[in-house]
Amino acid sequence: MDLRTFVTELRRRNVYKVAVAYAVVGWLLIQVATQVFPFFEIPNWAVRLVVLAIIVGFPIALVIAWAFELTPEGIKRTESADAAREHSRGRVWIAVVLMAAALSLGLFFVGRYTAGNATPRQSEAATGIAQKSIAVLPFESLSEDKSNAYFATGIHDEILTRLAKISELKVISRTSTAQYQSKPSNVSEIAKQLGVAHVLEGSVQKAGDAVRVNVQLINAQKDSHVWAETYDRKLIDIFAVETEIARSIAEQLQAKLAVHEQKVLATKATNNATAYEAYLRGLAAETESLISVYPLQKAISFYKRAVQLDPNFALAWARLSRMYSWLYSSFGDRIGNAKGALERAQALQADAPETLLALAYYQNDELRDYKAARQSFVRAASMLPGNSEIPAALASIARRQGHWDEAVSYFEHALVLDPRNPELLVHAAFNYGDQRQFETALQLLDRALEIRPDDPEIKAEKASIYQAKGDLAEANKYLAAITALTPSYDAVGAKVTQLRLERKYDEAIRLLKTRFAEFEFGSEVEQAVFSYFLIIEQHLAGDDAGVQATGTQTRDRLVQLTREQPDNDWLAIVLSQTYALLGDKSGAWKEAERVKTITPVSRDAAVGPFGDENMAVVATLFGEKSRAIELLTRLVRIPYTGWLYGNPVTPALLRLDPIWDPLRSDPAFQKLCKSPQ
Repeated sequence: MDLRTFVTELRRRNVYKVAVAYAVVGWLLIQVATQVFPFFEIPNWAVRLVVLAIIVGFPIALVIAWAFELTPEGIKRTESADAAREHSRGRVWIAVVLMAAALSLGLFFVGRYTAGNATPRQSEAATGIAQKSIAVLPFESLSEDKSNAYFATGIHDEILTRLAKISELKVISRTSTAQYQSKPSNVSEIAKQLGVAHVLEGSVQKAGDAVRVNVQLINAQKDSHVWAETYDRKLIDIFAVETEIARSIAEQLQAKLAVHEQKVLATKATNNATAYEAYLRGLAAETESLISVYPLQKAISFYKRAVQLDPNFALAWARLSRMYSWLYSSFGDRIGNAKGALERAQALQADAPETLLALAYYQNDELRDYKAARQSFVRAASMLPGNSEIPAALASIARRQGHWDEAVSYFEHALVLDPRNPELLVHAAFNYGDQRQFETALQLLDRALEIRPDDPEIKAEKASIYQAKGDLAEANKYLAAITALTPSYDAVGAKVTQLRLERKYDEAIRLLKTRFAEFEFGSEVEQAVFSYFLIIEQHLAGDDAGVQATGTQTRDRLVQLTREQPDNDWLAIVLSQTYALLGDKSGAWKEAERVKTITPVSRDAAVGPFGDENMAVVATLFGEKSRAIELLTRLVRIPYTGWLYGNPVTPALLRLDPIWDPLRSDPAFQKLCKSPQ
């Protein structure tokens, strides 16, 4: 068939007409989807599905038009269709095209006209800000007794928690709002930064057992007050106030409460006002720092007090379990029974989202059963929509499973939900640092420092990245204010590392001895780790007597601690290197091998490799150069969480750290130090 004959056949079989009609009707359907769907709050994926279906259907329609024709007798193959009916059919096609075109143009112009006069619901699609979205700014404490400031913080956190359980609401978490003032002048700008349409302001005044709570809901887009209320209640009735506020906000924002959401909001955590007060103190303590051990230990003491006062306080048991699990995974510090606290919460309120989160953290941090933990976090996500903790936790699991790109995606998703959360920014920076993407990590830490400019942990992490890059002068800027008494494990650890890299051993020893003499350590594990730091510095300074005295005492305490906590890889590493510094080769290698069995790379791709890093240190201390260099050669090529520096080994750290001095004469090590960063 030549081209002219083919074109004639296309005309005869109405393929042209079908193509034109399909295009016009398809455009009509797309106009309906884009203009009408948002009005009924149909999600954007439905619009994309309509467009995709229209695109896929186009070639199918052309094939059908070629092979078949519609006649009064029904659908027939083109060859048997009556030519006489073609003319009338043609008029029908023309009518269809004209009607579809008219409707399409009408919808198009209606959409254009109404865009400028859109209702809030319609404008949502254009602005990208959901109308059922809210940020709860920090509550102002109006109590005359300044020690009652914790109460405003706790009430603020509890109201946020209740709102986060309402599936139709988008709620920005506390960590993103904590940086703002209680009653700022630039509410509209803050709402834009957080991506919300509404802002809740409030104040709390407590005097004895009397409490006054003031709240006002503001439409940030219109800069107008939507609703306000004052509650004067007794402390024991504060639960009802928190629930009433959450329900009123949902009503004002036209967010429907599901049956299970109504039930959850109505649940009263405890009838003991003193226990609840202790619980609120624990919540406030958690907000004092991002990654430091000390606020967590303080929070634990308050949660323990809460459950002592009310043994049926499920919420406090769940929070206590989470703190124990988090402290163990982050600092190797088991100062309580996470499993026991979890079981108490499960016995009291097994289906509560807080209990489910406690289970997920226990599975993740204590059991290291990442598959089960992932399932629990996903279940919790359905009960706590918009909770940024959950994608952050899923990011941690992805890291451990060696899915580094997936971890990045989870962190990005968490930051969309919680855009100004300094803790998320820091942990996302950790993730990039472990992959040696240091510039991106620094950018995230800069964002965190904009929010918390004086936070010692954020500064310490930034310093450690500059150390990994080999820029000690820049690192020192962020550690200059750190002293022996700074209440931060990470900051003082980074300072000791800085002094070691600068080969200022005597200054490091003085700092550590001052800390031992004047600082109250939070746990025996923490004290043992700082003792290990001291042994390292004494070894490098050539103080053999000091190494023996400090090392013997530290070794004996570590042996006892590892018996009590046999699955604590942190303690095993410290004991392994302590043995090595004391010259006990058998003990050092035995513990080094045990580290590898506690956290194998096959189970934890992020943390597992620091077992090899430990072996490299032990091999170097015993003069086994080839073994140490072989291990280091592999380590500089893979992403992982470093033990010695907080970041993975880099060529710059190998060049600077005196720990590796015994390897410097080896050409293979020299080549390794010159590797690209």
